[in-house]
Amino acid sequence: MIAWTTVSSRPEANRLARGAVEKDLATCAQIDSEIISYYRWEGKLEEGHEFRVWFKYMPANASALQTWVMATHTYETPQWIEISAENVGQKYLSWAVANFTSASFRNSQ
Repeated sequence: MIAWTTVSSRPEANRLARGAVEKDLATCAQIDSEIISYYRWEGKLEEGHEFRVWFKYMPANASALQTWVMATHTYETPQWIEISAENVGQKYLSWAVANFTSASFRNSQ
């Protein structure tokens, strides 16, 4: 699974990315460099400088990851988009599964 959100600062992006991996909710999290977003908020056109945070995780963690991100995000209405990865390289998938399995083991102790 892959999901992403956007945040307003590099420190917040670091906090979400690191926190998701530390809590074993995501196998990997990545931060894009600064992007510019245009959107309407309360009827007004806005321009924001943001950082996109990508999360890669196993389907079993989908609900827990989304719940954690929504609870710790600073936006009133955080972006959350989630997709299923349909074609994943075998070597990368093996690494992700091994990390998920070892995280599950750590959490059960």
